[in-house]
Amino acid sequence: MLSRLALLCALVALALPGWASAGGGRYTFVGGTKAERQTVVSALDASSFDWSLVRTRITIEIVRGLDSQAVPGRIWLDADLLDAGTFSWGVVQHEYAHQVDYALLDDAIRAQLLPLLGGNTWCYTTAALPHGEYGCERFASTLAWSYWPSPDNCLKPEWAGDESSAMPPRRFRALLDSLLMRPTIRSR
Repeated sequence: MLSRLALLCALVALALPGWASAGGGRYTFVGGTKAERQTVVSALDASSFDWSLVRTRITIEIVRGLDSQAVPGRIWLDADLLDAGTFSWGVVQHEYAHQVDYALLDDAIRAQLLPLLGGNTWCYTTAALPHGEYGCERFASTLAWSYWPSPDNCLKPEWAGDESSAMPPRRFRALLDSLLMRPTIRSR
């Protein structure tokens, strides 16, 4: 009887969304194994960015075979990528960095960042551009690289035109930190 109760409790725990608060982030997991969820936690913990600046609770859904992506309040991560461990951490940070954009940046800040990051338009207002031509993608990659500038980061710039190469990490961190310290941004 006790083993049945333990099994039932374990099944209920797996079915319910998991809550986490790594590196200050506020998020809920849907799907994924314990190891895949831990990979997300480790990825966010590896970054020096204060994810708690994003006050919205983010739903992180782990799905096998789906391209990693984000919309306001929601992130989808490919379980196969998470199974690669540390290699996936840059992508996890990149997708969460989109939440920083959605929650903390306004059009004036985006307009200021766009020429510095080198994109053609901020985020998908022009269809069919390569991924790296969008300022929002360059922002997310640069944030992920700048706050975790590790040789293990898959977003480490390989050449001058890479998404994360527009600004040296120290310069980007100083700029973003100063932009996020504005009272109008902090109060959101």
